[in-house]
Amino acid sequence: MATILAIETSCDETAAAVVCDRQVLSSIVASQIDLHRRYGGVVPELASREHLLTIGDTVKEAVSKSDLAWSDIDAVATTCAPGLVGALLVGMSVGKTLSMVHQKPFLGAHHLEGHIYAAYLEHPELKPPFLCLLVSGGHTSLIRVDDCGQYKVLGKTRDDAAGEAYDKVARLMDLGYPGGPTVDRLAQQGNPKAFRLPEGNISLPEGGYHPYDASFSGLKTAVLRLIERLKADGIDPLPVVDIAASFQYAVVRALTKRALRCAQDQDLPAIVLGGGVAANSSLRQVLTTTAADQGMQVYVPSLKFCTDNAAMVACAASEHFDRGHRSSLDLEVYSRLPLEQVAVLYQTSH
Repeated sequence: MATILAIETSCDETAAAVVCDRQVLSSIVASQIDLHRRYGGVVPELASREHLLTIGDTVKEAVSKSDLAWSDIDAVATTCAPGLVGALLVGMSVGKTLSMVHQKPFLGAHHLEGHIYAAYLEHPELKPPFLCLLVSGGHTSLIRVDDCGQYKVLGKTRDDAAGEAYDKVARLMDLGYPGGPTVDRLAQQGNPKAFRLPEGNISLPEGGYHPYDASFSGLKTAVLRLIERLKADGIDPLPVVDIAASFQYAVVRALTKRALRCAQDQDLPAIVLGGGVAANSSLRQVLTTTAADQGMQVYVPSLKFCTDNAAMVACAASEHFDRGHRSSLDLEVYSRLPLEQVAVLYQTSH
């Protein structure tokens, strides 16, 4: 497979990596968490500015640590969708410039396809078809993967993504930003059945519930009402660990149940877990254990490949490159682009 230099700047991590034949030669991530923590979330303008300040050194370090020369690199790939437009433009501008200066083919990459391909970096035996449970701050989807570029979203959140719900619940308990890791850590100390919280079912007009879609906005509201009730009852301090554990139990239960049912209904032999929330300890353990009980394999990336990184982008791009796909230097960035439309990013090389 090809050797790809990839750049990822879709949100608040400036990342660059070099990957060859699904082997990570270098992976550099410059996090902006400390910058955005004081605001309780990502500020798009600040994210773009920080990308501008750090991307040069990040790319330089990725190339240096790969121990390769530019002559060894086959192509340059850059995330172009979906994400914050200003942030994406920084990465795209640098990627296109490097492509022209070093006379390398250019590939635009879909961020969510990168999260799917993160599992390939450590599990070369993985082959489609399989189901991907992609859970992050902006996306929660059940995706049928039949081949490179061939995806079908079978289920999704109707409102808040799982990671977004974690951050909002953390804010309700004054736990700071980002909320996911803190809630996960506290949940391990609490009683997951201390409080009964809704699973987020979606009602169907004809009766019953949607088998794969979920809602996490109602769960967040239920936590808010719970906290208000506890405060009204004079409970001080709040049982934060039990609230965190009960909330996490509801999220993990909802995701696991839907993923397993979807994989079984689709007759898919494996589930790939991807996205930032794939780093959640309870989700990793419960999904893996429950699936194993039903004879199903679960592939989970290492923590460093769950959160945004450029190695996963390079892995996805290398697959497209080997199939003769290239992107035009006129390619634009997209704040939103359905995964099923990933083909619009590429032309076929002749």
